[in-house]
Amino acid sequence: MTYLFAIIIALVASAMTFFTGFGLGTLLLAGFVLILPVGLAVAATAIVHLANNVFKLFLVGRKAKPEVVLRFGIPALLFAFFGAYILTLVANLPALFTYDLLDKRFAVTPVKLLIGTLMAMFSLVELSGLSSRWKLDRGWMPLGGMLSGFFGGLSGHQGAFRSMFLLKAGLTKEEFIGTSSVIAVLVDCGRLTIYIPHFSSLQENINLGLLLAVILAALSGSIIGNQLLKKVTLQAIEIAASILLLVISIALISGII
Repeated sequence: MTYLFAIIIALVASAMTFFTGFGLGTLLLAGFVLILPVGLAVAATAIVHLANNVFKLFLVGRKAKPEVVLRFGIPALLFAFFGAYILTLVANLPALFTYDLLDKRFAVTPVKLLIGTLMAMFSLVELSGLSSRWKLDRGWMPLGGMLSGFFGGLSGHQGAFRSMFLLKAGLTKEEFIGTSSVIAVLVDCGRLTIYIPHFSSLQENINLGLLLAVILAALSGSIIGNQLLKKVTLQAIEIAASILLLVISIALISGII
């Protein structure tokens, strides 16, 4: 039953997050930790996330804006290595505090608090309408790539910061999704080169049957999302991204994820 739950999460999350460009990894990890040790859950999430992004690349990658990919994606890739390296240094920092809720213990760490606070600030600015007249100059793209790549390597939350910048870059919804997909694959490949040695040191084996089923479910979700693309407006994507961003930021700050 728990395996079925993980498969359903992958299908629904992939379809929902096809437009926003982020959130799939967070939702998948929440499902995997219910049935796998934390280390294996992180490894399985990263593998499914990369497989789904590569598939999205085939679906919508041709719509990507080459100039934005270069200006945003290359800095994102380089800083993904840096963020992943920092993660290996701070992974064992003690939690600021812990608390119990519904017979489970949650920990608030410095990294989660920092990233969650930044996410919450950006999402509230977006939802308040203060950013409705913003249109970022192309010169800001490298900085956006650095932030996205760094936090992607550090915590896996690359998509949230990527969407903040790309949604204000004057792209069409097709260009936004295509460009996001290309950059996501770059960052995933970068951070996995740092993570893989740690994954290989795990003693348990990942359930390959479950992993394949979840990957297929995620790919199916992307197909569903692609079919619905023409019915979704860029404004709807902005609102959905902001709400998802706020939910994830609250979960991070509270130590739930």
